[in-house]
Amino acid sequence: MTKFEFETTSKKIYRREFRIKLIRLALLILLLFLIMLYFILLIIYDVGHFTIVLGDTLRRDKGIVIYDNLTEKVVSKRLEAPKLETMDNISIDWLPANIDDEGDGGHNGENYIAYTFYIENEGNETINYWYSALIDDVILNVDEAIRFMVFVNGERTVYAKRNGFTEEPEQGTVAFYSNDTVMQECRQDFKPGDIDKFTIVIFIEGDDPDCTNALLGGELKMHMDITEEHID
Repeated sequence: MTKFEFETTSKKIYRREFRIKLIRLALLILLLFLIMLYFILLIIYDVGHFTIVLGDTLRRDKGIVIYDNLTEKVVSKRLEAPKLETMDNISIDWLPANIDDEGDGGHNGENYIAYTFYIENEGNETINYWYSALIDDVILNVDEAIRFMVFVNGERTVYAKRNGFTEEPEQGTVAFYSNDTVMQECRQDFKPGDIDKFTIVIFIEGDDPDCTNALLGGELKMHMDITEEHID
């Protein structure tokens, strides 16, 4: 082998090894990117299908607290209802008659989410607060047949999207406030020492005309905001 041939072969080997190192580096960067993307999506989506968030002003300045166990009160800025991996359609008539009194925290049943929590005024002044339920993400329009049932101190209200054919509220329900806001209500004259009990029940109403096979595989992510002022 001549000196020229040796140098040429050495250059080829060097270039090949350099390309291999570049490919390995690129694969490593891609792998790190995919890992970061996975955890970002995990944070965004894997936080439970329903969460309750207390506004900073109410918590910090007004002494309002939230918790999901009346006897073992552990206050938090954010509460999370245990989620269901799958949810089939049911009838509202299938829900337990005492669902508002079944217990604190999560008490899901077959094909429905049920969560009980409390809002307490530990401050020194009477206030008004707003509570609203918002749809963060929906897949395959499953919200067309969702029912969002709210018990506030024992008083029940059922919210649903308007009928897709008549544009009228579904029977026995209050229509959604907007496409992405289920409801927005005001609690007035919340005095020091007052405790409001909330039970949230979420299910798919099988008797809804919009409950069709097109909703199969759909997903829904929601949360509730508790704030001092009305947010439009």
